[in-house]
Amino acid sequence: MNASTGVGPIFAKAKGEGRGVLIAYLPAGFPSHDGALAAFDAMAEAGVDIIEVGLPYSDPTMDGPTIQAAAEHALRGGTRTKDVLRTVEVAASHGITPLVMTYWNPVERYGVDRFARDLASAGGAGLITPDLIPEEAEEWIAASDATGLDRIFLVALSSTKERLRLTTQVCRGFVYAASIMGVTGTRDQINSQAPKLVTRLREVTDLPVGVGLGVSNGDQAAEVVESADAVIVGSAFVRRLLDAPDERTGVAAVGALARDLAAGVRRSVR
Repeated sequence: MNASTGVGPIFAKAKGEGRGVLIAYLPAGFPSHDGALAAFDAMAEAGVDIIEVGLPYSDPTMDGPTIQAAAEHALRGGTRTKDVLRTVEVAASHGITPLVMTYWNPVERYGVDRFARDLASAGGAGLITPDLIPEEAEEWIAASDATGLDRIFLVALSSTKERLRLTTQVCRGFVYAASIMGVTGTRDQINSQAPKLVTRLREVTDLPVGVGLGVSNGDQAAEVVESADAVIVGSAFVRRLLDAPDERTGVAAVGALARDLAAGVRRSVR
């Protein structure tokens, strides 16, 4: 299987439909290998456009307790990098557009060129690297150029205009705007500064902007895509699985949340 054409066509299609893009995150191997795949299928059937397959890592410094708990569960279950790539391959074979989200250390350990080749071969669209900065990304930029993979870097509310410009210049696919300061997790309200960050990004790039961190329902998703091109949801999905008495119930809860969020990004024609 070859690498996809990236996420560009998905954003173009959504723009043509006058709606936002819905991106959902879940770690590979959580609540189990098969459980994660079932959850991804449920997400896609409910209207999720892009899946972020998380690579569980033992030192998740940017993750809140919800995602940390899921990653630890996956690691205890034996999930390793090769299992993440296998998950991507199966998800892609089901017609899902998968990205991998990972800290940089596991990619370096695996081998940057090897990881890029294997991710592309599995049908992955690209990589989100929350702790990799452009100044240290030369090897990844070369490897992603060689394989055609999208590369998504993060910007924050505190990023200067120079930092926004530098980061977006090396992004491909979209740019990930972290709408809160601190670790991941759901919030009762979306940070009022998020639209301002989107506006600042519009001044330096034509790339689509995805806003992540904190969204947990369709109303919040609708609010985000009033300014951004995509909403990214992770902890809320993980929480549905953590709280469920069994995998089947958890997967059903994931599907219900995805339907609510999908309705949210489609609520207002832009």
